[in-house]
Amino acid sequence: MIREATLDDFDGVIRLYRQLHPYDTVLTDGSDRLIFESIVAAEHLHLLVLDEDGELVATTYLNLIPNLSRSAAPYAVIENVVVEQTRRGTGLGKRMMAATLRRAWEAGCYKAMLMTGSRTPATHAFYRACGFDPDAKTAYLARPS
Repeated sequence: MIREATLDDFDGVIRLYRQLHPYDTVLTDGSDRLIFESIVAAEHLHLLVLDEDGELVATTYLNLIPNLSRSAAPYAVIENVVVEQTRRGTGLGKRMMAATLRRAWEAGCYKAMLMTGSRTPATHAFYRACGFDPDAKTAYLARPS
């Protein structure tokens, strides 16, 4: 079942995120839980999870961005797409992405964007198979120095 994350999903989401970014610092001060709670409570932020018998096996983070151009239609940014390592290649990611995009379209978004830092051809093939066009826009990334 694909659903919005609840406060009870914190540990499962963090477990999946550690698979996505295994070298991230593990926070022990509770700040990650506070951020999680604010995301779950926010109207325009949707942390979606795929729950199979009480186990979270996939997640995406859908950000709906209000917009003044394009007839005031919002747009979506999708982040933190993760499928449980042992379940990759089973179609769960495509189900998760289809549900995420459906939410964006239902919210009236005129486009959905995502970026990946992966250089793995299979990752890029996955996003293309989900309907993303790698040539539609050029992405630039800045980080604080």
